[in-house]
Amino acid sequence: MKSIGYSKRVLSVREITVVAMLTSISVVLGLSGYGFIPLPMVKATVMHIPVIIGAILEGPRVGLMVGFLFGLFSIIQSIMAPNILSFVFLNPLVSVLPRVLIGLTAYYCFKFFIGKELWRIGFGALVGSLTNTIGVMGMIYILYVADFAQAKGISLEAARALIGSVIVTNGIPEAIISVAITVPVVVMIKKVRRQG
Repeated sequence: MKSIGYSKRVLSVREITVVAMLTSISVVLGLSGYGFIPLPMVKATVMHIPVIIGAILEGPRVGLMVGFLFGLFSIIQSIMAPNILSFVFLNPLVSVLPRVLIGLTAYYCFKFFIGKELWRIGFGALVGSLTNTIGVMGMIYILYVADFAQAKGISLEAARALIGSVIVTNGIPEAIISVAITVPVVVMIKKVRRQG
């Protein structure tokens, strides 16, 4: 008689290690302030890049887990260091769901994009980054646009316009930075693995 046990693991030991390492990087980036790159008009975040790297290197399960833990960190950070908009990040549909989707979109865009590996990595990073920006701001727009307007002290129309402008002014620089960081990191790690 076969024993019912843990014969099938959800994640391998290697995957668990990668998840822990990449999640730690995201948390350190968030807590230290290094997760935000000041640009002339905005602050671009790079905290989602470990999710993209994990998904492209290790597959969708790792991307999902790193994204999920990144989203949980967003909730915790909103509780521990609240600001006027922290209430929106207490909702997992805003803070967790888009971050989980980063791993899926980055991996499958990398996997199914036709072309050289560099282009595939870059496309996965681009789409993964836009998933974060559009996902988070889109959920704020759908669920909290009126509350967002009230918190900012602006009209509903101005709040809608502001959310749309954030998607563009933050989304494009973040996507470019994601590609610029992800491509060389993934290429280097893949090269080291082949040599080892």
